[in-house]
Amino acid sequence: MSYLPDPDRQPQFYQSVPAKRLIAWVIDTAVTLLLCAGGVLLTAFVGLLIWPLLFLALGFAYRVVTLANGSATWGMRFAGIEMRDAGGARFDLGLAVLHTLGFSLCMALPLLQLISIVMMLTGARGQGLPDIVLNTVALNRRARV
Repeated sequence: MSYLPDPDRQPQFYQSVPAKRLIAWVIDTAVTLLLCAGGVLLTAFVGLLIWPLLFLALGFAYRVVTLANGSATWGMRFAGIEMRDAGGARFDLGLAVLHTLGFSLCMALPLLQLISIVMMLTGARGQGLPDIVLNTVALNRRARV
């Protein structure tokens, strides 16, 4: 059973979420690039030899840690969204790992990424492929008072 807000009765939870996810992705990619640049410097430029692996590993770790600790990456926090499970709860470590695996798989296979983007743009909840599989959703963050 899903306890997620109904997009017809509570559209404010999903308003502009696909655009905010794009903003978050750009910021998260920039953060990952900065982490990789730091890794290259720390390895005396040896990291350049394994750049794709470095990018994959550091990006994966960054996403898992930030999703597990706040249910949002730094990019998502900047954009004002957060991830929730079917019960409305924040991500735990296990769900953060699974969601990041799904995200990474979609990024690795352009057809899956295209399908995921179309789903986000056309679905009532703005869910991508990993979200549908895991029954998760990105929601607008509640205003903090």
